[in-house]
Amino acid sequence: MVPAYNSGADLRRGLSSVLAQARTAEIMQIEVVDDCSKTDDAAQIVREVGQGRVEFFRQSVNVGHARNFNTCVERARGHLIHILHADDWVERGFYDEMDALFGAFDDAGAAFCRHAIIGSDGGVVRHSPLEKSEPGVIERWFERIGAELPLQPPSMVVRRAVYEDLGSFDKRMASCGEDWEMWARIAAFYPVAFTPKLLAYYQDTEGSITKRSISSGQNMKDVRQAIQILDSYVDAPARRTVLACARENWAKWGLYWASKLTCQGDSKGALVQLWQTLLCSWSLHTLAAVLNIALLLLKRRLRELVRP
Repeated sequence: MVPAYNSGADLRRGLSSVLAQARTAEIMQIEVVDDCSKTDDAAQIVREVGQGRVEFFRQSVNVGHARNFNTCVERARGHLIHILHADDWVERGFYDEMDALFGAFDDAGAAFCRHAIIGSDGGVVRHSPLEKSEPGVIERWFERIGAELPLQPPSMVVRRAVYEDLGSFDKRMASCGEDWEMWARIAAFYPVAFTPKLLAYYQDTEGSITKRSISSGQNMKDVRQAIQILDSYVDAPARRTVLACARENWAKWGLYWASKLTCQGDSKGALVQLWQTLLCSWSLHTLAAVLNIALLLLKRRLRELVRP
């Protein structure tokens, strides 16, 4: 299932990577769910690339990314659901490997592979962690994913029955965090399998919803919302410790973005990000880092005031 919005050439690449797997319509449904795109004709792209093999559905109005993901889940007919964002893609062999994982570990509610993050220039920024050296179910996976987000959507496949049991993506997050909360929710109730093969690619672009939300601080608001949702169904003391780690880890990302906004000269955005970071964590480490960035902002402002 391919959610799309103003995707253009990215949609062509993503669809081509799926079609290259050469699976018939009897074995695998391929469908683009377009969120009422404005800048491109997604239907035409599907016709050109899919050549009749790819189904197409267009929302009558723009419903937002989380609701569009849920439409993908609702329209999916298969027992296994792969939501491939239009700007991401998969390597040849991805679906064979996922089939093998679910076949070998039939109690797994979801399975994923390693992925590479691709920058705006097309180069590899980094690879995801090697969670296990051999394919298998990851022990204490909630303790890992509940504390941070070590995977990205193109690498994850979920059993349809799991979505039916636990529900789909939470719509309360406006820009990000809905995928992390979903994967952590699954890990709280089901075993999750992993393969060390690198078979998925996540494109990290400046125009993404998450990137556009940073100056307003919406990104940090969303992850704090996700933590609150996770807290509502996690009761073991050890798992609550995991969520405390999550607050600290997401605060580190808030500090990263505040520092980057400072360097870009966006003082207002940096201050908003610092405040949202403090709402996420008040640890001594976070407080010290916030103070350092705030002092840097103050120095920059003073230089601007005295500049002739």
